[in-house]
Amino acid sequence: MTTKILKRYQEKAVDELLLKTRLLLDKSLDKKTIVFQSSTGSGKTLMMTKYIEQLIEELEDTDLCFLWVSIGKGDLHVQSYNSLNQEFQGFPDVYLLEQEFFGSRETITRNEIVVVNWEKLRTKDNKTGEWKNILMKDKETTNFRELIRNTKEDKTTIIMIIDESHSNSTSERALELRDKVVNADLTIEMSATPVLREGEYNEKVVVEPNDVIEEGMIKKEIIINENIDKIDDDETTSQALIMQAAFQKREELRQLYQKMDIDINPLVMVQLPSGEAGEDKKEFVEAFLAEKDINYENKRLAIWLSEEKVNNENMFVTPNDSEVDFLIFKQAIDTGWDCPRASILVRFREIKSIVFEIQTIGRILRMPEAEHYEEDNLNKGFVYTNVKSLEVKKETYNPNIIKSITVKRKDVYEPLKLKSYYRNRVDFGDITLSFYKVLDKTFCKYFGFKIDEYEILERNRKKVEQKINLENLDNRDEIILNVHLDAKLFDALPEHEISGRDADLFSEKTLMTANLSQDDLFHVFESLIKVNLNGFSFKRSVPTVKQALYRWFRKYLGINLVGNGIIYIQNITLNNARIFSRLFDEATREYKPVKDEETNKKIEEIEEWNNEWDIAESRNLNPHSHKKFDYALSLYTPCYLNIDSGVETDFIKYLENKQDAVKWWWQNGNEHMSLNFGIKYNRKSTFQPDFIVLFKNGKLGIFDTKASGNREDDNKLKGEALQKYITEEKKNIFGGLIVKEGQHFRINDKKIYSGFQEKPNDWVYLEELITQHIF
Repeated sequence: MTTKILKRYQEKAVDELLLKTRLLLDKSLDKKTIVFQSSTGSGKTLMMTKYIEQLIEELEDTDLCFLWVSIGKGDLHVQSYNSLNQEFQGFPDVYLLEQEFFGSRETITRNEIVVVNWEKLRTKDNKTGEWKNILMKDKETTNFRELIRNTKEDKTTIIMIIDESHSNSTSERALELRDKVVNADLTIEMSATPVLREGEYNEKVVVEPNDVIEEGMIKKEIIINENIDKIDDDETTSQALIMQAAFQKREELRQLYQKMDIDINPLVMVQLPSGEAGEDKKEFVEAFLAEKDINYENKRLAIWLSEEKVNNENMFVTPNDSEVDFLIFKQAIDTGWDCPRASILVRFREIKSIVFEIQTIGRILRMPEAEHYEEDNLNKGFVYTNVKSLEVKKETYNPNIIKSITVKRKDVYEPLKLKSYYRNRVDFGDITLSFYKVLDKTFCKYFGFKIDEYEILERNRKKVEQKINLENLDNRDEIILNVHLDAKLFDALPEHEISGRDADLFSEKTLMTANLSQDDLFHVFESLIKVNLNGFSFKRSVPTVKQALYRWFRKYLGINLVGNGIIYIQNITLNNARIFSRLFDEATREYKPVKDEETNKKIEEIEEWNNEWDIAESRNLNPHSHKKFDYALSLYTPCYLNIDSGVETDFIKYLENKQDAVKWWWQNGNEHMSLNFGIKYNRKSTFQPDFIVLFKNGKLGIFDTKASGNREDDNKLKGEALQKYITEEKKNIFGGLIVKEGQHFRINDKKIYSGFQEKPNDWVYLEELITQHIF
């Protein structure tokens, strides 16, 4: 049983997987599939081991077994097997199919996990159509197909987990294996980039990439060809150039680790092109590295090709303190190979264009110790390539991690030495696991018994029945709802916004009666929670509130969550909607000070001040998040901007038209990182004003553009924090929040902020304020 502690996002994902598993197992469907989308390096294997452990515990009356399907050539399934054994530490039992079930066993027994090599199983003879692998062929002993059939006949529930399901899992033969040979009771397709489209699966669990980055599990960004132009050698070839750049970057990272007294040897992965060109590149790489005393004999060089392997043993290459500095490979290292110390990838030119996407750079995404370091370069991955045509694929899941554009600061810049605030985000506006105790307290108080008084279940039930209706709900196969619900709840099926709380949400006026399907029951139930979150993030908070509710019913009323227990609880909640609406409202309000205390403790640990902050000499940007513009006064060249409002565009044009007064302007980054300029506000937040402008008389302007009347509570906090910063800095600085009214920009530079619509006289014309400060 694994003893590792899960990160917060991992706990949420496991809870959601368990919930959706129970719901699907209770349904009568031909195929039941959950897509589990989680980025490379997020700890998918750890999350799934926790999921398996908890599912075995929760479904203790059900005979379960698990097929863990590893996709990829070679022995990646053995790596999966070793990882699972390491995590589980003895329970449940994990077996390799070809070792344990090579004809000697006829069934998979209760709670066993069998690791399968997908590539071996799915292969057929092109001429005869017969299965190639002996594990699939008809023979005297039990083959894999018979093993699955026998297990089903024993009434054992099979859950199939397909690891890295985007690779080769949708081919005709793979689908035959998945849907006809195995046809599991539940399939979980696990990938950072799933291929199943909506309608091809039943449920989806998504781990947000930013959550993984914020927890320090993966690198903040991947930089392509950073500072490659600084290598001063006019005679060098492009292939030597990228190898030299990678060599120098590896040495730089090694020294940073050494400076921080961290025993990690950064690895450079050199990917050869396919075909005959690969052999030429291999010889070049070996010769280049030999000149730097890096070779196979001293074990600083390893190679992992299908036809040649030297120093490539997994336990030799992957440890953080491994001697291997460079690893040469083609495609033999397939999806799923795990070496967190890998920080640099070299890719040589090929005939076709290389599309850089998450799958391309996944091998250098992980952080070696699952945390970010103070030295920010250690939190980045680096790619060096001499391809003729480079394309960065637009990512919807993790949209801004690959950065192929470099912009540089103009020589006109002189150091600013500003005080800047930064901290890793600790608050996502969500309800976390600390809410469990608050809900327990709120519910127990209402129903009249003490916290942790859960051993007297029958007495508790009688007290609850005095307040809410538990009758006529025992027929758990029926999804019948005999209660009137406001139609607004149905308007929220499943994603629409509900604005604010309605005092008449469950009034007797304008009501409707409905018999709900299981899906509709689920969405109306979530909507009831959503309208009572009191400002907490819906997407992140609802799963936690649901789990807190289910735990309370199990703990204090003894309702088993297995079978239709969850549906029964949802029925109880909706049949007593007015009461539970009030209880959810009260619990989330009571939780706010608990959440604030939790957040403040985290802030004290990680906040960071830079008293001599300056605009970085260069920045790396993503071509899809930033577009190129031809602006003369932009501090960075070439000028790439991320513009998300018309007000920003108009403000930039305004600055460009003031070349007699403006020396340069700079757009602050909207990513949450220490490279950007930040001001602390609201005790726990970082405010990153949109623009810094240097005027020709030496005055510095700090401006933030806003849409008039939008989010004024937050604007007040930011506006007053900016004026406080300007006062305390005692430098040649002015600025404020800017809106555009009609054809004119107006700015608020008052110490006490009021919105334009509330006090328009507090907003002076920007032209007048600039004139006042620069002339």
